[in-house]
Amino acid sequence: MEASPVDVMRLAVRESDRAARLIHRAREARLAGDRTPLAPRAEIGDSWNRVLRSGVDPEKSTYSVLLEPDEIEHRRRNSPLGEVMPLLGDALTAIADASQQIMVVTDVEGRVLWRQGNTGVLRRADDICLAEGAAWSEESTGTNAIGTAIAARGPVQVHSAEHFVRSLHGWTCAAAPVRDPRDGRPMGIVDISGPASTFHPTTLALVGSVARLAESEIRTRHLESIDRLRSVAAPMLCRLGGRALAVDGNGWLAAVTGMPPVDRLPLPKSLRPGRVWLPSLGMCRVEPLPEGWLVQVADGAMDSPPRRVVLDLSRPRGLAVNVVSPVGTWTQRLSPRHAELLFALALHREGRTASELARDIFGDPTRTVTVRAEISRLRRHLAEVLAHRPYRFGDGVEVEVIHPEHPGDLLPRSNAPVVTAVRDAR
Repeated sequence: MEASPVDVMRLAVRESDRAARLIHRAREARLAGDRTPLAPRAEIGDSWNRVLRSGVDPEKSTYSVLLEPDEIEHRRRNSPLGEVMPLLGDALTAIADASQQIMVVTDVEGRVLWRQGNTGVLRRADDICLAEGAAWSEESTGTNAIGTAIAARGPVQVHSAEHFVRSLHGWTCAAAPVRDPRDGRPMGIVDISGPASTFHPTTLALVGSVARLAESEIRTRHLESIDRLRSVAAPMLCRLGGRALAVDGNGWLAAVTGMPPVDRLPLPKSLRPGRVWLPSLGMCRVEPLPEGWLVQVADGAMDSPPRRVVLDLSRPRGLAVNVVSPVGTWTQRLSPRHAELLFALALHREGRTASELARDIFGDPTRTVTVRAEISRLRRHLAEVLAHRPYRFGDGVEVEVIHPEHPGDLLPRSNAPVVTAVRDAR
C-alpha cells in the first residue's frame, strides 16, 4: 500500500529532526576541537571553518546596528533588485506566508533591504534582528543562508544546528544569489526563512528558481532600456562627425558611429558630464542621455555644453525636462519629487542650500540628507546644467518652465511649500 502525501511529509519531518540532532552533536564536537561523529555537509563545514577563523562567538546575539532609514532607501534605489521586487513578491511572498515563513532580500553585503511574508514570523524575526537594515554576512552572524550564499557564491540551505550561532537553531533558511545576467556579478541575495519546523527540502530549489526568474526579468529590462536609448541616440549620432558612442549607465553599447562596436565601454565609477579621459578612447566629451551617456572621442574641437533647459510641468502624468545640447534635444522623465526640486531651482536662480531646499520641499529645513540624495540622482543626468554650492542652474543656462493650463494642475499631488505657494498665488 502506497504511503499518503501526509505520511511522506511526517517521515520527512522525523528524518529532519533526526538529522538536526546529529548535526547538533557534530557542531558541539567541532567547537570543542574533537573529532565529529558525523561530518556536516561540505558547504556547512566550509562555512564553520570560515566563521571559526573570523572569531565569531557561537553564543553571541545576532543583533547588529541597523542602517538608518535614509541609507536603506538609498541602497534600495541603487539596487537592481528594486526593479524586480514586485516579481519576487508575486513569486515568493504568498508561498512564504502560507508556509509560515518570510522572504528576505539583501544587497551583496548581506544587508537586509526588503522582507515580506507571514506577520507572526516577521515579529519572531525581529527577535533575531532579521530586520530591514540588519547585517547577515557570515562575519556578522555566523553560518546562515544569506551570509553563506554570499561567501560560497551559490545557493545554500541552512537548517537548525547548522547555524553557527546557537540562537538561530530554531530557524531554517534557504538562499540563492541573484547575478547580473550581463556579466555574472552578484547583485544581492533572495532568501526564505522561518521556524525550524517549517523546513522542507524543496525550498532551496524554489528559491533558486525564483532567483533565475529575477535574472531573466533583469535581462529583459536591460534589452528594453538599450532599445530606448538607441532610439534617442541614433539620430544624434547621424549628425555627428568623428567617433562617438551611446552607452547605458554601466557602459553597455546602444549605438556607435565612426568606430568599431564594442560590447561594453569601461566607465569610471564617478562619471560626470564634460571632458573626461577614458583609458580605452583617450580624451572624450561626455553628455548625459536618458538612461545613458553620449561619448564623443576628442578627434578635434569640442562642442560647447547645453545652454537651454525646458521644465515641462504641463501634464501631471508627463513631467519631464528637455535639454538642448549642441547635437540635439533629449528628454528626461521626472518623478514628482525631482520635478519639485527643479521647479524650486527655476524659481530661485541665485541658488538654494540643502537646508533651503528642504524647507521648499518638506517645510522642514533639517531634512537635508534626503535633499542631497535626490539632487545627487538628478545630477547624474543634468550635471552639465546643474551646479552646486549652492544648488542652482548653471551660469548662462536659459531655463523655461511650461505651466499647466489651469494653475490648480501644477503638480496637483504636491504638498511642497514652494509649489503650493505658486498654486495659491495664481
